[in-house]
Amino acid sequence: MKKINRIKANKDFALAIKKGKTFKNNSYIIHISDNELKTIRIGISVSKKLGIAVTRNKIKRQVRAMCQDIDLESTSKDIVIVVRNNFLDSTYQENKELLCKTLSEANIGVKK
Repeated sequence: MKKINRIKANKDFALAIKKGKTFKNNSYIIHISDNELKTIRIGISVSKKLGIAVTRNKIKRQVRAMCQDIDLESTSKDIVIVVRNNFLDSTYQENKELLCKTLSEANIGVKK
């Protein structure tokens, strides 16, 4: 995922969480809000409860790879993905399918 398509600023995370719609499942909480840019931006949040820094960074890399593989349509949305504890209990493929299913329920327009 390109750096242009990432949410990095804390205020952007807070705005997406506060004003966005929320979709939940066992592994993720996904907040989706509109932005004024012409691109889709994705932010990933992993709690310290999931492990040490190495583990959290590995989870973020996996979720970024999933988002890149899913091939989201270009819309002007901000997506904040909060990873839950059950993420560690599932395989990469199961987590990817769950993320794809949740994003398609949110009408993000996941291309297959």
